[in-house]
Amino acid sequence: MKILVVDDHALVREGLRQVLKGLSENVEVLEAGNCERAFSLADAHPDLDLVMLDYHLPDMDGLSALAILGERHPELPVFILSGSTSSDIMGSVLAKGAAGFMTKSGMSEELLVAVRQVLNGDIYAPIPLPVSPRTAEPKQPMAEAPQFSRRQIQVLQLLLEGRSNREISQHLFLSEETVKTHVTTLLRGFGVHTRMQVVLAAARWGYTSNNAS
Repeated sequence: MKILVVDDHALVREGLRQVLKGLSENVEVLEAGNCERAFSLADAHPDLDLVMLDYHLPDMDGLSALAILGERHPELPVFILSGSTSSDIMGSVLAKGAAGFMTKSGMSEELLVAVRQVLNGDIYAPIPLPVSPRTAEPKQPMAEAPQFSRRQIQVLQLLLEGRSNREISQHLFLSEETVKTHVTTLLRGFGVHTRMQVVLAAARWGYTSNNAS
């Protein structure tokens, strides 16, 4: 497991590194003090499982950084950390495709629960949102269902069952990188930003875990 932590404070990065070690003995934590370094590391490590991104960085705000990461690595989940408890910030980043949001005042145990939830393909928010990102519609509704290959449909079926990329790769005997590529195609095909939105979009077009194969 490989996680990139992006924060301009070295003590915060070190603290997160220690907390994230609670996920697994084999977790590898990369660190970046600014967005430019984060983008470079994300490009250099296509096997990243998660980015933990501070909302307030000296060279770029969280929404802008989230948009760039989403464009370059649409399958890579981004978890936003913020010193602010603003529900507006939380709603904005989740609506823009973040996989999770948590304030820095949270407890270590809560963070581990949240990260595990995101790594399993779900979205984490500490409080209910007035408009959930899970129900966000694509900006331009599609006139007809997107077309996918048979292998992409198999990946979609397993997504609908709630499987993680690792579980999908094991089930279909594919590399995790190949699975990420297929999920990225599904994201773009449905015109959405997150795995949960893929599931909802697929349901609107009549896909289910039983008939998606």
